[in-house]
Amino acid sequence: MKGLNIPATDKSPKVLFDYENYLFEMQGNSRPENVRDFYFPIIYKIRKHFEKIINKNQIEEFNEKSFKFNFKLDYFNSSSAKFISDILVLIKDFTDAGLNFKVYWYFTDGDEDMKEVGEDFSEMISFPFHFIMVER
Repeated sequence: MKGLNIPATDKSPKVLFDYENYLFEMQGNSRPENVRDFYFPIIYKIRKHFEKIINKNQIEEFNEKSFKFNFKLDYFNSSSAKFISDILVLIKDFTDAGLNFKVYWYFTDGDEDMKEVGEDFSEMISFPFHFIMVER
């Protein structure tokens, strides 16, 4: 199974799912015209990749490194929020199954709304995020 490298557009974020470097990153704006068509393949890839690790009993080997999920979103609409929360729920579910992840939620200095949304997501799934403020 190959990773993902979806370039950003005006309406959709850049998405990188790099298995070898233990990195998932979403960056930019998320307001795609067909949000389901955009997010379903991403969620599918995440689910299948981590199910494979669990099914092959490679949890201990996987946990030797730290898999990072970076969310560097400038804006996302309510439709995208539902699918972003689905990704975060998957992270929590796979954590409960024994995989170790770190979630980094980036927000621009002064954008308290984006920080609060990250805090709400973190609380909703009962998973601690690392919050990173970036300068404008």
